[in-house]
Amino acid sequence: MSRTLPARQAEELHKSIIAYLAANNLANTATVLREELDLGEDVFDATMTKKYETLLEKKWTSIVRLQKKIMDLETRNAELQSEVDNATPSSLSQKNKDPASWLPKAPSRHTLESHRASVTCVAFHPRFTSLASGSEDCTIKVWDWELGDLEQTIKGHTRPVLDLDYGGPKTGILLASCSSDTTIKLWDPADGYKNIRTLSGHEHSVSAVRFIPSGGTGFFSSGNMLVSGCGDKTLKIWDANTGYCVKTLNGHAGWVRDVCPSLDGNYLLSTGGDHTGRLWELTVANPETKVTLIGHEHVVGCCAFAPPAAYEHLAALAGLKKPPPATSTSEFMATGSRDKTIKLWDARGNCIKTLIGHDNWVSGVMFHPGGKYLLSVADDKSLRCWDLSQDGKCVRTLSSAHEHFITSLRWAPAKPKDTPTGNGTANNDSENTPRRAAAAALDISDAQIRCVIATGSVDMTVKIWAN
Repeated sequence: MSRTLPARQAEELHKSIIAYLAANNLANTATVLREELDLGEDVFDATMTKKYETLLEKKWTSIVRLQKKIMDLETRNAELQSEVDNATPSSLSQKNKDPASWLPKAPSRHTLESHRASVTCVAFHPRFTSLASGSEDCTIKVWDWELGDLEQTIKGHTRPVLDLDYGGPKTGILLASCSSDTTIKLWDPADGYKNIRTLSGHEHSVSAVRFIPSGGTGFFSSGNMLVSGCGDKTLKIWDANTGYCVKTLNGHAGWVRDVCPSLDGNYLLSTGGDHTGRLWELTVANPETKVTLIGHEHVVGCCAFAPPAAYEHLAALAGLKKPPPATSTSEFMATGSRDKTIKLWDARGNCIKTLIGHDNWVSGVMFHPGGKYLLSVADDKSLRCWDLSQDGKCVRTLSSAHEHFITSLRWAPAKPKDTPTGNGTANNDSENTPRRAAAAALDISDAQIRCVIATGSVDMTVKIWAN
């Protein structure tokens, strides 16, 4: 065997090995090695042993650290190469200027640390720079996502918090939380996040909760309603003012894992352990399943409605000559599953595209407000960006967005904007209120898009990705 180390370095290595063996009570082995190397006690005395006894471990840990840095640099280099490969002249000129084209990139702006167990969910306040996170440590923490500061810790649930959502009337925004303790709790941000109501009625872990937006013609779109999904296989619609369950929806044959109302509150999308997604119409007093989404081969854990801004790209994937009208809010949907795939669907329940790339359970999906992209996170620790205008091609991957499974993904709400009439004043005509409210919800211009994303992880952290 040819020697690759110079004589001096080889001698230091030998001394380090002998000192390491001696320090770990392997004196006989150390003596044999010293004799074979002809290092007598006059040369390798106790002082020299002390000098070299930790050198081998220090060198070893340095090598491990350097290997990790090399791997991180290689991953970053691959991400940058992917950006270059998928760049166009227009995308390069608009980089960091056009909110509709903004995508998250490493490193994150903030890493929020305070939870003592896995972070299971995150939710943005619709008006302020507040972000709530829920955890298996049974607490909710409220952060200022702009500064990265912890503002408050909320205690009340007795088991892991599984989902969060802000919502309700603009004058009385509440935070809803649900938990493995089978309850939903409502907290008032205007009163120090006081627990104002506890909703009981589910018989198993409540895994999803969402406020139903107002503005549509839906039977439940008053602005005071919220919907929950549970391990008891049901969805329940609640009146936030009274805390009463006003409707129970049956249809899923397994644990309901996620729920997502449409922008106008007229429709509801749910997914579950029965490997299906279900589209419900909420314009009637007794909602029934309108469409069942069948195609996944494992638990479907997350879902999202596509915004009208995405219709032109999704219509092309669906083979349509022109996109559906922007006034319709349930034309296209996305679901993510433990089968490691994401599926895009039309309103008739046809799978128009399957996105393959994640190496583990998909735990979160959401559409870019600009309409061109779909974002997803998974247990493979990655955040992926899919370009809907390029046949759903994955154009960006943050391979190590977190150090452990990513559990949740949210985009900051669009900046509030009043909708004036032609004379510059708000129109209070009650007959036009639902139509105007729905139009305002659908009209997300580039100037309104907040380039801010939050992710939560089993590594107990929340990360903020921002421009």
